[in-house]
Amino acid sequence: MKCSVTSVTTYIKQPTFPVLVQQFLYYQLLSSSSRPNVDTSDSETLRVQGLLISNKKVSLYTSASSIFFAPSDPCDIHGLRREQIRSTWSWRGGSSQHDVVLVNMGDGGNKDLPMSGYAVARVLLFFSLEHGGDKFPAALVWWYTLSDDSARRDKATGMWLVEQEYNQHKQPLLGVVHIDTIFRAVHLLPYFGWEPVQKHLSYTDTLDSFANFYVNKFADHHSFEIL
Repeated sequence: MKCSVTSVTTYIKQPTFPVLVQQFLYYQLLSSSSRPNVDTSDSETLRVQGLLISNKKVSLYTSASSIFFAPSDPCDIHGLRREQIRSTWSWRGGSSQHDVVLVNMGDGGNKDLPMSGYAVARVLLFFSLEHGGDKFPAALVWWYTLSDDSARRDKATGMWLVEQEYNQHKQPLLGVVHIDTIFRAVHLLPYFGWEPVQKHLSYTDTLDSFANFYVNKFADHHSFEIL
């Protein structure tokens, strides 16, 4: 399914989408390496010569496959595991499903860093665009940040505690990342605190109903190893 950047922006109700796509493409053209973060303070990052982002056509997707090495998982051949990451505005005719993933920020796998150098993000949209004969698969994500400024694990559970990140205008902090920087899906557990949970809360609303989440290292063998 192909749509213009403008029509996608209207549909997903994220007005910063064109700028994020422009920043993403700028750095993809500038360097052969995938860079998940962009410095928006420089006005030059907002210009790609000869490119009209608003009229650019993008192809939309509802899921992506992640294949990674998980030697501790005995269920797959030679330790390779494949999982499907979904981001759709209507799952099986019901509510939306936007999975949470680990994004490699450049130091992924370094266990000396918080969460082994990965960042947590929620995939809002999978898409790809073409420019200069090259195809760029990407994802629009909503970033999470560590709830503890000292970057320490929760003492009671041994898990990292994260929360959705907002910008200075109290709007979701979004970004566009290359699909290759997404390592795998990750499971979040709500931090319930002392407040009672609404009786009619649906599991489909969990990620939108809580402020803090544990990054569940006990979800599977590989999560336990890397987190």
